[in-house]
Amino acid sequence: MTQTPQPYFDLELFLRTAGETRIGGKETDECLLFWERWSASLFCKTVSAQGRNFLAVWLGEDVEQTVDAAWDESPSRGFLLNALAQTLCMCAVHEHLPEIEEAGCAPVPAPDPDLARALTEAGLPARAPARMDGEPEGGLLFARRYAVVTRTPFSGACDVCALRASCPRAGGNDSVIEFG
Repeated sequence: MTQTPQPYFDLELFLRTAGETRIGGKETDECLLFWERWSASLFCKTVSAQGRNFLAVWLGEDVEQTVDAAWDESPSRGFLLNALAQTLCMCAVHEHLPEIEEAGCAPVPAPDPDLARALTEAGLPARAPARMDGEPEGGLLFARRYAVVTRTPFSGACDVCALRASCPRAGGNDSVIEFG
């Protein structure tokens, strides 16, 4: 099911994501301009797999290209626009699942070929990576850089997250997350 997200610009979340305590008026104006422009490239769909429903939110390739070009021009500007794209995705998730905002995290589902297939059919190409023996390796690889997939309705935070063992929030030791 396709949903039309209209997330509000959460300045506090953006500043936390960017690691800033404040930004200037020029930067704020630019962020609001990109927020409005990128909202047209924001996709939000509910898919079913594994006998559950999942919310998938992602930004189009045009956003990635804009952020990449900004990095080439100015690393600080690229960093801010990267944080803005991440914030836009999370604000869309919060709009549909406010419990995630309270929990502070969107639990990641376990990798599964059925979920990867459902996401691909919804327009977000994804695959469950496999080891040499064909068993799932962990995580989902998305064709889009700015993407979030989580269970809907909300059904728990760390206790249902596939990344729990490696998440610093849940007491894991390794915080590396790879996207393809």
